Amino acid sequence: MSVTGLAPALAQERSAIRPGFRLPSGSTHILLLRPHIMVGGQSTGGVFQPNADWTAQARGQIDAALAAAQATLGNEVVRAPETIGADTRLMADYQALFAVVAQSVIDYQFFKGNRLPTKRRAGQFDWTLGPDVARIARGQGCDYALFVDTADAYGSTGRKIFQVLAAVTVGVRVRSGEHKGYAGLVDLRTGDLVWLNADRHMGGDVRTPEGAAKRVAELLEGFPGRAAGPGAAVAVAEARR
Repeated sequence: MSVTGLAPALAQERSAIRPGFRLPSGSTHILLLRPHIMVGGQSTGGVFQPNADWTAQARGQIDAALAAAQATLGNEVVRAPETIGADTRLMADYQALFAVVAQSVIDYQFFKGNRLPTKRRAGQFDWTLGPDVARIARGQGCDYALFVDTADAYGSTGRKIFQVLAAVTVGVRVRSGEHKGYAGLVDLRTGDLVWLNADRHMGGDVRTPEGAAKRVAELLEGFPGRAAGPGAAVAVAEARR
């Protein structure tokens, strides 16, 4: 299994917001869902090999980076409580649905060459998870849900050697390592995806504090209604290094 398939060409856009959407600073409650994080290696043949230790390291580092970043988002961010039983399945189902929708946005709207006929109108951004998504926030008093999803495959030594040999012998470009991430804001009243930031080529080694901070800054770049100020400016600047 590969962490991310190779598209016909790389996405040309990274971020979009629903036309007419505004998130006034300081007046909204946002439910931050537990990030979906997957980290592993990439075999010589490009197969993803999950690594539980790396994933645990990344989870701890990204959780800490998100906690530090919450103050820059301009609204009250509520961490989703731990779930059990049917609620765990419900949350997993909607996180999986979000990942599918985010990937569809990349493939069929952000990449202009693949853009669907219904997505070609300038400024159009019309995607949804459906109104039933409100079930994941029952009793939390939140208006929006913030989804975060990252996946990283670090190229093995064999993969790196194969990358060089492919370029030298047959002139074929082979990627070593895959690093993608999505962050999206969903209106819990309608299920509409009102903002998405998605990139197949994200930076930062998520297993380290510095790398996780860089990844979170990239994921949240352009977040609507975020607080202006030195902290937000520094975060964006660091993400671009």
